[in-house]
Amino acid sequence: SIVHHMDSVIDMLICSSVVSSLSFLGVIAVDRYITIFYALRYHSIMTLQRAVVTMASVWLASTVSSTVLITYFRSNTILLCLISFFLFMLVLMLVLYIHMFALARHHLHSISSHQKPPAAHRGGSLKGAVTLTILLGVFFICWGPFFFHLILIVTCPTNPFCTCFFSYFNLFLILIICNSVIDP
Repeated sequence: SIVHHMDSVIDMLICSSVVSSLSFLGVIAVDRYITIFYALRYHSIMTLQRAVVTMASVWLASTVSSTVLITYFRSNTILLCLISFFLFMLVLMLVLYIHMFALARHHLHSISSHQKPPAAHRGGSLKGAVTLTILLGVFFICWGPFFFHLILIVTCPTNPFCTCFFSYFNLFLILIICNSVIDP
């Protein structure tokens, strides 16, 4: 009984860490967006109090949701909620980073058009596109297998291919941790 409870606590901590890590990647994207689009008002928008409330909210929501996820982990509805959360964060980050890239490209084009003679801005745009591709590519490579694993649990839990894929669960958790190390 004690071992079972300890296993549940450890699972809850791992799940909370995964959910909070994914949430903080979204929060960082929103923070970067605010930094770029509201640079002059950034310090009035993102106060220390709001930052603390945001961090506490992410940890609280992660802890509560991970408790629910571990308690009802056999429910496909719970897994679909987690998959939906991942897809929401992926879309949020894609939209925000692409919008930031488009603004940077527009500014670069605007600056180069005012220079005499007009400077080529292709190198800067290419560098921004490469940076954006690496950032989102690393995110998807590190997080994708874990959520593909969850999708397989929902769609084909008894298929031999799926059960073979399930044996790599710990590797998928390591990839998620690596994303935190790799993300600039």
